Amino acid sequence: MPPVEHGPAPATPEPFAPRTDPAALDDLRRRLRATRWPDVPEDAGWSAGVDVAWLRDLVRTWAEDFDWPAREAELDRLPRYRLRVGGLGVHVVHARAVGGAGPALPLVLTHGWPDSFWRYSEVVDLLADPGAHGADPADAFDVVVPDLPGFGYSDRPEVALDSIAVAGLWAELMTTLGYHRFGAAGGDIGSHVTRYLALDHPDRVVAVHRTDAGMPGPHVDPGAVTDEERAWIAEGARWVAAEGAYAIAHRTKPDTLAVGLTDSPAGLAAWVGEKLRSWSGGGGDPEGALTRDQILTNLTIYWLTGTIGSSMRMYRANAAIPPEQLARRVEVPSGFAIYPDDVVRPPRAWLERSANAVRITEPPRGGHFAPIEQPEAYARVLREFFRPFRAGGRGAARAAGY
Repeated sequence: MPPVEHGPAPATPEPFAPRTDPAALDDLRRRLRATRWPDVPEDAGWSAGVDVAWLRDLVRTWAEDFDWPAREAELDRLPRYRLRVGGLGVHVVHARAVGGAGPALPLVLTHGWPDSFWRYSEVVDLLADPGAHGADPADAFDVVVPDLPGFGYSDRPEVALDSIAVAGLWAELMTTLGYHRFGAAGGDIGSHVTRYLALDHPDRVVAVHRTDAGMPGPHVDPGAVTDEERAWIAEGARWVAAEGAYAIAHRTKPDTLAVGLTDSPAGLAAWVGEKLRSWSGGGGDPEGALTRDQILTNLTIYWLTGTIGSSMRMYRANAAIPPEQLARRVEVPSGFAIYPDDVVRPPRAWLERSANAVRITEPPRGGHFAPIEQPEAYARVLREFFRPFRAGGRGAARAAGY
């Protein structure tokens, strides 16, 4: 199926509200209904990958009951734009702050894999208009949520960009939107991009917040760290051995995977849905912490934009980042929220070793997709963390007059 067409991106932001061709949805339902199911042991469950019984039910819901036009209309309530940055068309949510005194602090939020701006879709209003949700209007942000290149409704680059390049792109994006100084936050690949914003553009970033600190890399000397950090490194190695095959495939053979996942929506649902469930904090719920509508919204964005292959290729680009880049310490004030159901949770010693960690919180609930699993709590974490740094970002001019 061809990816959704959205035309060339303009030099200045223009409103963006995609409308899916009904024929594309008919084609999706036809493919879902024609799924050829594999032979698996009845009692396999999640032990060897996706639970096929769970997947069958998800696919049935996707084909028969899921109302994508309604979900698309909900997403279109967000202030969405397309513009050209660094030669690429970038899709971005840009919500102006409501309330507060004087200019608000701009905040760029960067998602990871396997998602898109979808990860932050339920926190945009909570952050831009806190007064409407029982919080202090003075904590309002100008919220910027771009789709990474090759994800969602942003262009797919001819050559995949690594996190360092995307950080440079985001610095240019924020300039285009009229902001010189801003805050940044992210998780998963978005955590890496946020890290490089702080490392390579410290004059632009007042503070950064992340929901993880990456996996331990080859630059880490086990003999030079604490016992707690060594235990974390060992845990990380065990996790990679048991759960990391997807990332190895993304780094080495993404195009092979992309053939099947771009052609089969059931295959896409298996590859992405298994991660959405296993990485989210569901407390034993078969669906994980995400609702079925949330899961299917994310899957439908991937399907309609045809971006599963280009999103996986970013792993290959990031794998080529030199080890000396991974060893750099972030000196910009940094905050971390480490969620109980996330994968391989880093210890405080590592956070303080790798960054100028001025605030570390451990929320009681949530997993890898905390902004959409626990939107109110996540918004509260960001409001509290960035509150002391607001003065540094209030001088941001709004050069863009759209």
